[in-house]
This record gives sequence, C-alpha cells and structure tokens, in this order.
Amino acid sequence: MNIIKNRYVYFLISLLVIIPGIIFMGLNWSKTKTGPLPLGIDFRGGSLLEVQFEGTRPSVEEISALYKEFSTTEEAIAEPVIQPLGEDSFAIRSKTMTDETKGRLVTEMETRFGSKVTLLNFTSVSPSIGAEVTRAAGWAILFAAVAILLYIWWAFRSVEHPYRYGTAAILAMLHDVFVVLGTEAILGYFLGWEADALFLTALLTVIGFSVHDTIVVFDRVRENSNTLRRVEYETMVNHSIVQTLDRSITTQLTVMLTLFALVLFGGDSTRHFVLILLVGIFSGTYSSIFNAAPILVVWENHEWQTWFGRKETS
Repeated sequence: MNIIKNRYVYFLISLLVIIPGIIFMGLNWSKTKTGPLPLGIDFRGGSLLEVQFEGTRPSVEEISALYKEFSTTEEAIAEPVIQPLGEDSFAIRSKTMTDETKGRLVTEMETRFGSKVTLLNFTSVSPSIGAEVTRAAGWAILFAAVAILLYIWWAFRSVEHPYRYGTAAILAMLHDVFVVLGTEAILGYFLGWEADALFLTALLTVIGFSVHDTIVVFDRVRENSNTLRRVEYETMVNHSIVQTLDRSITTQLTVMLTLFALVLFGGDSTRHFVLILLVGIFSGTYSSIFNAAPILVVWENHEWQTWFGRKETS
C-alpha cells in the first residue's frame, strides 16, 4: 500500500475541507462584527437562562418579545439568542442581567404563559471576565503548540533533523484546529451555536488526540530510520505508516463510535461538545496518517523546489 505516493491528493483534500470553514468564519465576522466565531457568554460576557415549562411551551417570538419589554438602558437584554432544548425547555442567551431581573422575568413568564416555570440554570458573566477568558484561551492554545514542538524536538533528538518532526506535528495539529474552527463557524452560521468553555475544552482535547496519533506514526519512523538505513526515505516513511495504520484506525474508531452514539442519544446540552470532538478526532486521525508523515517526505526531498518549475540540475 503506497500511501505516500498520493500525498498531494491528501493535501488537496485537506485544503478543500478547510476553505469552506474559512469562508464561513469571514461571513460570521461580517455578520456579528465580533470575530470569526459566534462567541458564548463565557467569552463575550452575558447571561444564560435555562427554563423548563410544565404546561404549553411558548414560542420563540413570545419569549423574545418578553425580553424586549424587560430591556432597559441599564440592562439592554433585547434580541436574545433563544435555543429550544427538547420539547419543553429553552436556553436563552442575552446581555448581562441581574438576579433581580432574572427573578422578575421568570415570574412574568409564569403569569403571561400560564405555565409553571422551572429554573434549570442561570449563569452570568461580565464582559471584562469574558475578555479575560478569551485571552487565556488564546494563550492556552499557543502554549500547548510551543510545548508540543519542544517536546517532540527533544524526544526525537536521536534522529536526523529532529525539528522537522515537531514542525510537521504542529502543522498537522493546525490542520485539525482549522477543521474544528471551520466546523464551529458553519454550525454557528446556520444553527446559531456559540463557542463556549466546552468548545474550548473540545478544541484542546482534539489537539491532544491529534498529536498523540502523530507521535505514534513518528515513533515508528524513528525506529525504522535505524533498522532500514539503506531504504529510500520515502519508502521507509510509507512502510512506517502502513505498520501503524491498523492501530491508528482501531484506536480512534473506538472513540468515534462512542462519540457518535452520544451525538445520537445524548442530551442537547452536550451534543455541541460531543459533535466538535467527533469532527476533531476524525480530522486528527486523517492528518496524522495523510498529512504529518507526508510533510516529512516533502521536506526531506525539498519538493517545493519543483512546485513552480523543473528543478535545475548541475
């Protein structure tokens, strides 16, 4: 099985998957003016109110109108983002409101809609804390990338050009990050899903899984570089991928099947988190096999010298 042979096809597939996500990130930015992703209250600040109606559930328009009535100059909570949860509940995101306003709002819901309202959850985050969380999230991803690069560089110090392994792992990881961000941008554009703390948790988990699977392949490359010294580098890398292919697919498939079951049968509150994990882990498996190791071959052969013309021969 010659996987390395079609490396540029795999690179093209990755590019075709990433480009739509980048387009929708731009569309979100032009739509919200706040960034490439619709941000939840964890990052931009605001209030999340989750309520359950025991009788007839009101419509989204009725709840939106109620919020507009309660909106004041001090608490501008008009135009909330309302997401149905199951058949009798809502998750309502708005700008920051006080506990007093929340209490009056829930009471008015019971009076106006003639149904007992159960408060499932109320979370409020100030805009300053949301901005701090956003900065911390960026630093966390940057720190993870640098730490991974340095660790792989050190772990593969016994082979020639160890920095290539760390760089290739980071490039494969960035591939998965862009796939996850693009998926979130598309879901946010069409379904109104917002990136929150659980999304950040899923993203960091995907980074860990991606690098873990890449290291499995690279470690076999390191072993074979000592035992197959007379074999052409491209052939040796391809042999290493084939040797680890069953393990990579089997290990990730067991995780993906579990996540797929949770997407189908899990609760609404975790579906967003699980779906992002599922997409990210699938992308991580693909990038480890079809992107990370082929990058080593491209680097070893200096193939960029032939991308825009025939390499000059001396």
